[in-house]
Amino acid sequence: MTAFTPKTITMFAAAVTLAGVSGTAYAQRDPAYAAARSAGEVGEQPDGYLGVVGAGNAQLRALVSNINIQRKAAYTQKAQASGATVEQLAFTSGCNLIAQTQAGEKYRTPAGSWETRGAGAPTRDPRCV
Repeated sequence: MTAFTPKTITMFAAAVTLAGVSGTAYAQRDPAYAAARSAGEVGEQPDGYLGVVGAGNAQLRALVSNINIQRKAAYTQKAQASGATVEQLAFTSGCNLIAQTQAGEKYRTPAGSWETRGAGAPTRDPRCV
């Protein structure tokens, strides 16, 4: 298991930010993704991947799977370039993507429950910086 310390998270957060790794950049081009996000059918997860809120239908699950494949490819590429692990980059991205959610959007808490973002900050893993 990979150890996530505040130091490694800070270091990889900088690498992710500088590298421009953002799964939402890919997804924002897809109107189906935007509609699912607005409807609360998908949400960001602490592991850096998009999740389906509830059961979803086959089309929604396929959309999320495609986005997550793109994210993993980006994390893998950046991990190889930075010396980080894919898991470290994905976790750091998860911290950032959850922080970037807007009021009304869904995200998964560290405890595993789906929450709707309110006006305040979302509940994130304490290792997020």
